[in-house]
Amino acid sequence: MSLIFILIPFIASAILLLLRPGGSRSIALFAALANLAATAYCLCCDYSQGMNCTYSVPWVASAGISFSLGMDGITLIMLVLTNLLTPLIIVSSWGRRFDNEPRYYGLLLLMLGALNGVFLAQDGLLFYVFYELALIPIYFICAIWGGQDRIRVTLKFFIYTFVGSLFMLVALLWVYLQTPGNHSFAWADLVAVQLSPAAANWVLLGFFLAFAVKMPVFPLHTWQPDTYVTSPTGGTMLLSGIMLKMGAYGMIRWMIPLAPEAMHILNPIFISLAVFGIIYASIIAVKQSDIKRLVAYSSIAHVGLIAAGILAWNKAGVQGGIIQMLNHGINVVGLFFIVDLLERRLGTRSLADMGGIAKSAPKFAALFMIIVLGSLAVPLTNGFPGEFLLLNGIWNYNFWLGVLAGLTIIFGAVYMLRAYGLVVFGETKTETANFEDVNSREFLVLGIIAGLVLVLGFFPQSVLGLTEESVERILRAVQL
Repeated sequence: MSLIFILIPFIASAILLLLRPGGSRSIALFAALANLAATAYCLCCDYSQGMNCTYSVPWVASAGISFSLGMDGITLIMLVLTNLLTPLIIVSSWGRRFDNEPRYYGLLLLMLGALNGVFLAQDGLLFYVFYELALIPIYFICAIWGGQDRIRVTLKFFIYTFVGSLFMLVALLWVYLQTPGNHSFAWADLVAVQLSPAAANWVLLGFFLAFAVKMPVFPLHTWQPDTYVTSPTGGTMLLSGIMLKMGAYGMIRWMIPLAPEAMHILNPIFISLAVFGIIYASIIAVKQSDIKRLVAYSSIAHVGLIAAGILAWNKAGVQGGIIQMLNHGINVVGLFFIVDLLERRLGTRSLADMGGIAKSAPKFAALFMIIVLGSLAVPLTNGFPGEFLLLNGIWNYNFWLGVLAGLTIIFGAVYMLRAYGLVVFGETKTETANFEDVNSREFLVLGIIAGLVLVLGFFPQSVLGLTEESVERILRAVQL
């Protein structure tokens, strides 16, 4: 079953990239929906005993490398995130015409397969291969279909993420060489290695640099705002909704389990950087006049909270990080789609040029409000359970860091409600007087996202129940 998540998008991607048939959007959507159906099936499996739906064959047996896949509750949530959002991203792109559409959707499916591979990989080298493979299609999506100055911005993004990944590769190889016998990249064998304090510090730092760039965590975030703004909307959704979660997932599955010996020394630095990034990005978001850049900086703040909760390494923090990865992905994809609708209808992203849209587009205003409330973590929306658990986890780790991280609630309310008010209320401008309300396709995308905001807010246990035993198992296995 695990192999299906990789084979379906890779085969469909090869068809689109090599044959370039007509109806590329329909082919891409069919492949993405097939993966979503496979994900729904996996929700019914039992993960109480550990990994399920496993697949493993020797790849380079003499070097201890295997093509090993498997999923537990943590992996399953990441697959839900990836395979739920991808069809929505494809449908949201139908309102745009791309030069050479088969290539665009082929690259999107190639990225889908690589992302699934990252979350399913149970072999360290296989994880690295998929981790790097996911970078290639998003680079071309942003560089080919991006906006002004896209080549410079995308090159900066590529250099940041590629160099960061090299540090992870070096750290991974070091741990691999410490495994007994002929060495092995298997997750269980890598975790079993007892590192010296000095070696553990360097290994933990190597992994942190790779994952902190990808998320991103301050001060390795500078590629993100420009890349999000310059990328086409589909690319921005992939980056913010799914791809940055590879870093947070990597912390849980690989970074901390492989070098727990160094957490007592380096973790206070890492978690302090994450909390500082929350405040830093929030303050900048408050000052933004470009709504897309505002959402980009808000994403840095939200991801900083997720990173801090995971690094606290307690049940509340890790579970909060996992559920919030799902919820943040849903909310940020909705916000960037709203930004895209505004830009296409008004020809601008400037908040100063907006206002009074609620009068002509009440459905748009209502759906926008629900997604904003989810982003603000208002009770009974999807953002609340995850943010509560994250703050609880950070609080239990350090009282003052918990207080500082809690400022995200205040700052988030300031910049999101300010943006919503400027867009939807106020004086109607000439440009916004005839703002078109959402059509059926747009209502479908935003309606599903708004529905998820409410359903996951009312029933958070549906997600927490899937991850609880897996989180407890990894916490017991990796005790700091």
